[in-house]
Amino acid sequence: MSNVTDLITYSIGTILGLIIVGAVVTLFIRDITQKQHAILRNYPIIGRLRYFFETQGKYFRQYFFSGDRAEMPFNRATRSWVYKNAKNEGNIVGFGSTYDLREPGAIIFVNAAFPILEEDQLPTPSLLIGEGYCQHPFEAKSIINISGMSYGAISAPAVRALSLGAAKAGCWFNTGEGGLSPYHQEGGCDVIMQIGTAKYGIRDEHGNFSPARAKEIAPLVKAFEIKLSQGAKPGKGGVLLGLKVHPEIAAIRGIPAFQDSISPNRHRDIGNIDELLDKIAYIRDLTGRPVGVKVAIGGWRFINELCDTIHRRGLEYAPDFLTIDGGEGGSGAAPQTLVDHAALPIAEALPRVVDALIESDLKKRIRVIAAGKLVTSAHGAWALCVGADFVNSARGFMFSLGCIQAMRCHLNTCPTGVTTHNPRLQHGLVVGEKYLRVANYAMNVNKEIGMIAHSCGLRHAREFRREHVRIVETAGKSIALNMLYPYPEVRREFNKEVLKG
Repeated sequence: MSNVTDLITYSIGTILGLIIVGAVVTLFIRDITQKQHAILRNYPIIGRLRYFFETQGKYFRQYFFSGDRAEMPFNRATRSWVYKNAKNEGNIVGFGSTYDLREPGAIIFVNAAFPILEEDQLPTPSLLIGEGYCQHPFEAKSIINISGMSYGAISAPAVRALSLGAAKAGCWFNTGEGGLSPYHQEGGCDVIMQIGTAKYGIRDEHGNFSPARAKEIAPLVKAFEIKLSQGAKPGKGGVLLGLKVHPEIAAIRGIPAFQDSISPNRHRDIGNIDELLDKIAYIRDLTGRPVGVKVAIGGWRFINELCDTIHRRGLEYAPDFLTIDGGEGGSGAAPQTLVDHAALPIAEALPRVVDALIESDLKKRIRVIAAGKLVTSAHGAWALCVGADFVNSARGFMFSLGCIQAMRCHLNTCPTGVTTHNPRLQHGLVVGEKYLRVANYAMNVNKEIGMIAHSCGLRHAREFRREHVRIVETAGKSIALNMLYPYPEVRREFNKEVLKG
């Protein structure tokens, strides 16, 4: 009898063991073949722990941690908001908000007592960039657009997904300073070619700007952007460590493979405002495309001198757009000291730049693009209230691709395949799935910016003004943005008659 019992016990144990092994194998196969979750494709079975804790996290955080809005640089609430919009899951929540309306800097929109009825709402109008000053003005349709991300800083599948998603959503895709790659063009989206300090992708064999290469690229892009600086590392050029500079990236940039790609800390041929305006006019005449400038703001001297010099020399020398990057902007690799302490945040830089353009009567001539940690519709609407025409985001679109903020962008070990050139890790990023999330994110941000405008009693988002938003200064007290930053008057010496002359 004992032998029979042992045999039965052994058999049951064997069957249970086989069932467990079969379940594990089934889960393993399911995880590595599904296309929705990069973490599961790259880390089958064990990756499920992340999604378990992500789902249960809000319950744990009630007891052990500081909450959904404590993490930096982007908290859990913000990342979850992007993930939901990218998956087109809607953004409906229950019970109440975790956004602290008493926190200094909190954004509060001034809702109208009688908001716009649905039948009276209008689509957000597109804007022309460079109209009247170049051969091929650029019609920009989307408020939210993809900020500069170089092929090299991010992977080929990531660039492909962003290009395809941008085309579907109708937004533009900035190449970053790494040059125009075939993957940027794959989706047929509107591309802005960034000219960084190293002139990657648009330089000759000596590393200087190549007019022939610029004319060759011009038909493939909608505009050019001269990058003076970016918010994450003003005064420092781009950094791409050698382990990420594989032969294709090296060929596009025109540098040796597997050596650190270090851009000069500024353009060698642009050392003052006059030289900048000369370069803008030259590239615009050479290519027929609009030309803009990307810059992080450290004070008011640059923007004031820029406006004064444009009036002295003529509107044909003005940039067609200014991309203002806040000091909180991101980067694939940068010294922490500059990331933490250099350049004004976008909340201070953007109003000052817009004010300078209004004072000098250049606001209609120069389009303003706001960048710097603006990933939600609320921040996009705030930027329009201040006076921006468009919003650029890089990390918001990285989240839409599946980025989990692992902060390994510079190490080539990104677990979601977004910033790595390791084929095994890239396997997790399925372009055919992720490009739809890119498009969903862009379209839903545009949609929600419009929703905020309608709540404020506006027909569309381009009617936003500063009086439509309030900023919390101290607990329990907010101030209207038009009181915090009153609209300036056009300075007498910059009236329209002087401009015509």
